[in-house]
Amino acid sequence: MIGEIREKFNASFSEKKYEVLLADLNQTFNYQIPFRVAESPIFVGKEFKHKLVDASNQIIDFLVRDDFKKLTERSVPKNLFVPNETDHTLFLALDFAVTNDDAGNLQPQLIEMQGFPSLFGWQDFLASKFKEHFYCPAEFNNHFDLTVAQYQSKLRNVLLNDHNPENVILLEIDPMKQNTAIDFIITEKISGIMLVHIGDIKREGRKIFYKKNGKKTPIYRIYNRVIFDDLIRHSDLKLDFNLTEDVDVEWAGHPNWFFRISKYTMPMIKSKYIPECKFLNEYKSWPDDLENYVLKPLFSFSGIGVIFHLKKSDLDFIHENERENFLLQRKIQYEPVIQSPNEKVKTEIRLLFFWEENQPRPVPITNLARLSRGEMIGVKFNKDKTWVGSSVCFFEPG
Repeated sequence: MIGEIREKFNASFSEKKYEVLLADLNQTFNYQIPFRVAESPIFVGKEFKHKLVDASNQIIDFLVRDDFKKLTERSVPKNLFVPNETDHTLFLALDFAVTNDDAGNLQPQLIEMQGFPSLFGWQDFLASKFKEHFYCPAEFNNHFDLTVAQYQSKLRNVLLNDHNPENVILLEIDPMKQNTAIDFIITEKISGIMLVHIGDIKREGRKIFYKKNGKKTPIYRIYNRVIFDDLIRHSDLKLDFNLTEDVDVEWAGHPNWFFRISKYTMPMIKSKYIPECKFLNEYKSWPDDLENYVLKPLFSFSGIGVIFHLKKSDLDFIHENERENFLLQRKIQYEPVIQSPNEKVKTEIRLLFFWEENQPRPVPITNLARLSRGEMIGVKFNKDKTWVGSSVCFFEPG
């Protein structure tokens, strides 16, 4: 979004360089990246960076309230409540669309928020490869005031919490079959923790174990990447350990925060950076301009179940008893701001935070970005398009 830097990047860009970048990404860990990587990073000026920080601080002011847990008590389904909940989330992700305000100035607008980890390993790796293969000002940084070494050290410490790496696991459903497996591979390299399929965990009373090199190994801490929606869809899984069981384990990202900090939380926060949104059960009649709204299930992930072109019949179809689990949100008009070789492209920026123990607030640590030419950011809206997909922001200092 900085014109001079964008011009320099585009002038130095070539399809050949892009192909070399993709080959490097695929070969470094001998793993074929299953999702599309965009042709370009995003260069964010300090003025817009300050707006992102301001928006984040307004949201975080609500998350740190003493009554936050009470306000979000209903968000965690009773049958999915996990014992030993932490005082606050360890991870926070805030997704912002880049839009124009009424005066024509660029403005971030919150799309989603998650008390759940994101692609901490992949984003670090992708940024380093963009810098290696393409033009990027040396003083611009994708992490917040951290070198790569400092960032990786911080990530390692947050995941391990002083435990031996062999007693900490990254937990998923068939990790290497997930679309985000590359992030897991990189995380394992940085931290030393193993990727473990939830079906391979064994429980003995309050203790849980996995096998490492054929040896029964106790688990003291879990870096949780399991999403309950996904787990429910795998109803055929035979588990010796269920997430909802009370066992002696620490959580690097307690599962309850996936629900507490989510679309469920957005209607409670009043800010110019958050679009109008209400729970569906709060409506006595539907808005007349439904074309300006999008319907979102509260507890889905990766855009599953979102209805973008909304009709009255879509809302009528949802039983009254289920309407509390849906959000009606005013549509946001993404502003095309990234100049590609032929037209401008839309973008969404996810700021990622750590909220460590004994710290008063979450602290920004890194970012994720996605480029889009479609109506929405997701893959299904961007099939067979170029200059779309996974990317990263480099921020102007200051």
